[in-house]
Amino acid sequence: MTNHPVHNVSTGHVIIMGIRGLPAAHGGFETFAERLALYLVERGWKVTVYCQGSASGRREVDVWEGVERIHIPVKRDGSIGTIEFDIKATMDVLSLPGTILTLGYNTGFLCSFLSWRRRKNFINMDGLEWKRAKYSTPAKIYLWVNERLAAWAGTKLVADHPSIAEHLATRVPHDRIATIPYGAPGIDQADITLLADYGVEAHRYLTVIARAEPENSILEIVQGFSAKPRGMKLLVLGKYTRDHDYHCQVMAAASDEVLFPGPVYEASRIQALRFYSLAYIHGHQVGGTNPSLVEALGAGNAVIAHDNKFNRWVAGGAGLYFVDAADVSKQIDDLIADPSLQRELSSQAVKRWLEAFTWPDILAQYEELMVLKC
Repeated sequence: MTNHPVHNVSTGHVIIMGIRGLPAAHGGFETFAERLALYLVERGWKVTVYCQGSASGRREVDVWEGVERIHIPVKRDGSIGTIEFDIKATMDVLSLPGTILTLGYNTGFLCSFLSWRRRKNFINMDGLEWKRAKYSTPAKIYLWVNERLAAWAGTKLVADHPSIAEHLATRVPHDRIATIPYGAPGIDQADITLLADYGVEAHRYLTVIARAEPENSILEIVQGFSAKPRGMKLLVLGKYTRDHDYHCQVMAAASDEVLFPGPVYEASRIQALRFYSLAYIHGHQVGGTNPSLVEALGAGNAVIAHDNKFNRWVAGGAGLYFVDAADVSKQIDDLIADPSLQRELSSQAVKRWLEAFTWPDILAQYEELMVLKC
């Protein structure tokens, strides 16, 4: 674990943009933003967060857990509504002094505008979104252009993975890039009684927690697990419907030992399902430091992961790796047959989490970065 300087007095005003709002309800970036905002408030910073939507239909300001929230009304839904929100928030922030932290580059053109207005803007550049198979060609072009606009405009770019930093270095000088990964809490106990709700027993199941998309290798994972009877379950969390072709392919490939309980959001349930799992299977093919994989390490999960540079750096010695369904089947065979291998991978998971992904260390790195630049 890295040691960082401690700052106990107010050192500035940070304005967080690029999320839907707080408290967190929409995934990894919001979870991070909530943790960072509360951490900085406790350390004496003023923190403002822009939130999408306003119950009154007007701009509203309130305070949540010491964090100032500015609620911006939007008239549209979906991605268009998000762009509308980002534009309105960008116009609003021009009158608000402080250092901006933008999460994501989906509206990089607005980052360029803020740069033109000489605003300090740290940008977490997320993953290689424009490479994701789920997006249409026009959407990929839009993301590709905005990634470059954000890279050129940011005061400092934050990469959550060394490979993302290497990619960004083809756009801007190295000294404008900081590498700070995503964090995760440690889990050393959980409520075992919750497992009964999902029809599984401790250490007699494996977990998959991911969006049901081809680039997350869900089909290959289910095919590999279902290649033979296992004597245990595969718990595939997430939303699966009969009116989606890929979802249907995944469900059709599943043996009777594969369970689809739907999405699970309650923290205590996710903790229990992670903590008592024999292993976590991670199929993400594109991205940087994926929150779900880091959270598995914090829970001490042995990992079976898609073989790519992103996952190998994160999981390191805690992982067995696969490229196709046959590999998935073999790695599951090896793990089930050798309890000592599972114990070793679990030990390596906790070690890797302590080395690089604890929240106090991650948040201290962000504070240090902003102290140096504010």
